[in-house]
This record gives sequence, C-alpha cells and structure tokens, in this order.
Amino acid sequence: MSADRIPDGAVLLLGGRSEVGLEVAKRIAPGRDVVLGARRSEYLDEQIAALREVGATGVYPIEFDADRTQEHTRFLDEVADRFGRIGVAVVAFGILGDQARAEADPAHAVQIAQTDYVAQVSILLGLANLLRVQDPRVGGKGAIIAFSSVAGVRVRKANYVYGSTKAGLDGFVQGFTDSLHGSGIHVLLARPGFIVGTMTRELMASGVRPAPFSRTAPQVAEATVHALRRGRRTVWIPPLLRPLYAGLRFVPQAIWRRMPR
Repeated sequence: MSADRIPDGAVLLLGGRSEVGLEVAKRIAPGRDVVLGARRSEYLDEQIAALREVGATGVYPIEFDADRTQEHTRFLDEVADRFGRIGVAVVAFGILGDQARAEADPAHAVQIAQTDYVAQVSILLGLANLLRVQDPRVGGKGAIIAFSSVAGVRVRKANYVYGSTKAGLDGFVQGFTDSLHGSGIHVLLARPGFIVGTMTRELMASGVRPAPFSRTAPQVAEATVHALRRGRRTVWIPPLLRPLYAGLRFVPQAIWRRMPR
C-alpha cells in the first residue's frame, strides 16, 4: 500500500458500537460504503447517522456476535456476497471486564479471554482469507486494523486478565502480519494507552484516575488513520509510550507488582 493511500472498497467495522472503531470509520467513510457488524444491529441508528453525516455513501448494519466463532466464516461469506470488495476491516470489539470479579469467578475470566483473544484470532484469520481473494489491481487487496494495548506489553496485577489477552493478541498479530508479507494485505497494529471513553467510564466513576498520557477515542482514531495512510505496521498512541514501555520492561518484578493501574 503506497503512502497516503487507503485501499479502495467498503469499510467493515466489527464492533459497531465501539467509540474508537466508529471514530476510525468516520475518518475513512467519506465516499465509501460502511458495514457495521454488531449484536442487536437493529439499534445502531446513532452510529448510522454519524457515518452518513461525514459522507458515507451507504451505511449497512449487519448482525455479528464476535463470541460465536463457529459462525465467523458464514458471516464473512455473507459480507462478501452482499457488499463486495472490502477496503479496510476495523476489528474493534472487546470488553474490559472486571478484574476482581474474574478472580472470584473464573467463568468471567474465560469470557474476557474469549472475546478479547479467541474471537479476535478467529475473525482476523477469516478476514485474511476474505481479502486474499480480492482483486489486487483495485488499490491492493485490502487492509486490517487490529487494536492491542500497552496493557499487554507488560501485564500488571491490577488488570492481568485483560492485560494477558492483549499480550496474546499483540503477539498473534505480529506473527499474523509476518505471515501475510507479500500477500498484498496490509495489517496495522494499534497500541493505545488508557482511552478515556465508555469502556473506562465506570472505572473512573469508581475512583480510578486516568493513566498518564491518556487519550480520547477521537485522538486514538486520528493517530490510527494517520498511521494507516502512511503505510505503517504498528502505531503507539501516544508515541511517547514506545520508549517508556521499552524501559518498563526492565523494572524489577518486586517493584512492578506494586505498580498502580
């Protein structure tokens, strides 16, 4: 994919209610169709209106349950049949979960792992298969955006269930990206820090203060789309987190385990 060039085709947003995902889609949507995959897809009026307002040529909700991995292939086949070429697939679904609840109830921990890792692996592999068969002469075969987190770079005890899923996903996407080298499919891995938004609002209401270098959903989306236009493979949001976490890898465990959220 050349610099400042996003592949032609529709935008597929998996996680149609995701604040970050929607902000990314809004920045790519003008002049394109957008497909919104989400549970209860009949209740996406707000998201549909926002995308139409920025110039999407059409916005189409479609039922998608990320946790039903056995249906992912059928779902992607339906997307291809109904909407044709996909230019950019944005994988933005996920749950933060509750660390204290996960420690007391292993079923909740498994649910976090299912949504934030297992389902992501399934849909990413399915998307690669979908994009492989697209005509590369029309602006490349397509692009995939996956969202990791700095929470997975070095996992903290305060949110180790969620952090471990991001660690696994980050490693998967690195290998996934290497496996697609030369295929014409572009993969962008975004590693944002703390995002101030719906997923973290409950945490903040309980007294948790936003981590240093926090960003809002529009800020994360702006950095992500900028990286996509430049043909980047990885983007840290904000960039300062990259050298910071390079140093944090060497913090002794005895000190690290006392780190706050």
